[in-house]
Amino acid sequence: MGIDTQKQDEKFMRAALVQAQRAADADEVPIGAVVVLGDQVIAEAHNQVITLNDPTAHAEVLALRQAGEKIGNYRLVDCELFVTLEPCTMCAGACVHARIKRLVYGASDAKAGVVQSVEDNLNKPFHNHLVKAESGFLSHECGQIISDFFSKKRQQKKIESLTE
Repeated sequence: MGIDTQKQDEKFMRAALVQAQRAADADEVPIGAVVVLGDQVIAEAHNQVITLNDPTAHAEVLALRQAGEKIGNYRLVDCELFVTLEPCTMCAGACVHARIKRLVYGASDAKAGVVQSVEDNLNKPFHNHLVKAESGFLSHECGQIISDFFSKKRQQKKIESLTE
């Protein structure tokens, strides 16, 4: 990966981190995603499962939907997806079906990540498209926002139990 590509990737992952912070501010699990075409962000989203009462409202799915609307096609063949956390089964499947060219994610998810942590759901031989994936980009920052969010949640729960 050349230095220009690395700078571009950092810029796009930082945009995903901004989205993750928006999720945290809305009391949603802080995951953010951006879809990039060429050198332009064409869609950005954050988790809104609680806000929208929608179990599919993960950052990745919402960003892919926006990107499809923007380019007028569900096939996002030349697009890249930057996301702060390793995708789950649903989101990895959405990447395959959207034909994402490249997935870049920050923090690994040892419990539910299906790109590398639990298994590799992106490149099964029966898929009609293989997604190139790169992990660990700005992993510390991406992991820290999630750790801080759940630490705050545990502290709030502790305080609530003391006041009951």
